[in-house]
Amino acid sequence: MLSKVLLVSSPGKVILHGEHAVVHGKVALAVALNLRTFLRLQPQSNGKVSLNLPNIGVTQAWDVARLQLLDTSFMGKLSLGTSPSVLVRESHFAPACCRALPSLDITVWSELPPGAGLGSSAAYSVCLAAALLTACEDIPNPLEDSVCFCVARWSEEDLQLINKWAFQGERVIHGNPSGVDNAVSTWGGALRYQQGKISSLDRTPALQILLTNTKVPRSTKALVAGVRNRLIKFPDIVEPLLTSVDAISAECEHVLGEMASAPAPEQYLVLEELIDMNQHHLNALGVGHASLDQLCRVTAAHGLHSKLTGAGGGGCGITLLRPDLEQDKVEATKQALAACGFDCWETSIGAPGVSMHSATSLEGHVRQGLGIL
Repeated sequence: MLSKVLLVSSPGKVILHGEHAVVHGKVALAVALNLRTFLRLQPQSNGKVSLNLPNIGVTQAWDVARLQLLDTSFMGKLSLGTSPSVLVRESHFAPACCRALPSLDITVWSELPPGAGLGSSAAYSVCLAAALLTACEDIPNPLEDSVCFCVARWSEEDLQLINKWAFQGERVIHGNPSGVDNAVSTWGGALRYQQGKISSLDRTPALQILLTNTKVPRSTKALVAGVRNRLIKFPDIVEPLLTSVDAISAECEHVLGEMASAPAPEQYLVLEELIDMNQHHLNALGVGHASLDQLCRVTAAHGLHSKLTGAGGGGCGITLLRPDLEQDKVEATKQALAACGFDCWETSIGAPGVSMHSATSLEGHVRQGLGIL
């Protein structure tokens, strides 16, 4: 059982290409965002499980005697498509396979803004699953067998188990999630999603981006319904748009593979063209917004290329940063976006998935996350 502090992190996600088209059977490319959620799990002896979420000012504690932890052996029978009823039936056997949950203090903080379509809930679920599975010795602590004592990742088999448990957490939060967000947070890099099938891209370059939150609220459900209604009303117009978005995703996947093996400056020009075309398609599908148009105009004035990411109708956009771009131009773009009232981060995509860190490797980050700096 747990005898020392565990520190886990996992990334958020953005959709690179394929928003809305994926609802209609097309490909979507989801990539790990190098804004991460961090979880510190610390043993304690007060007979309680404490949960602290300093980002949102929430603290909660439960008596260990009132909690039970299910044996994870049945998780091997589950897949991402397992219905909740199966999970409930398995849980009827809980009294025979439960063991006591240890007394723990769990603190979670995040670089991800909640409710912005960046996979913050999935990153939380993945961190929690990885930490608890490690604490209960259902999976090993990867740091113990690593040549690097700063950060380590689990085996493929262990990642599968982490992902299955995290998906159940996403079900609790969202009801009927696709499984994409928790998969990206688990494996990192880039994933290809189509009609319920998820596969990792073999090689993914880490691309620098600006991530901009317009802070305009939107309803994903309403936006999805709007595209569906437009498809019904104008099938001969909208279906080719969706097919074209699918082709953009395929071309982007091809270029990313080339960049990982033999990077060349002209590949960035192709990615910029794909971003522009996809943004125009998304506007034609009716999921654009004046705030996103403003974002694209501001970045275009600085020679950069942007598109919405996620549902649209506001929310977030991404801007590709070429490696030869001068930093003063990046800073000028960030200032111009901030002047529009937007939040902006300079970050990267293609980040590693869920990871175990040594406490010393992130000491400053931990202290800042806990609000003690």
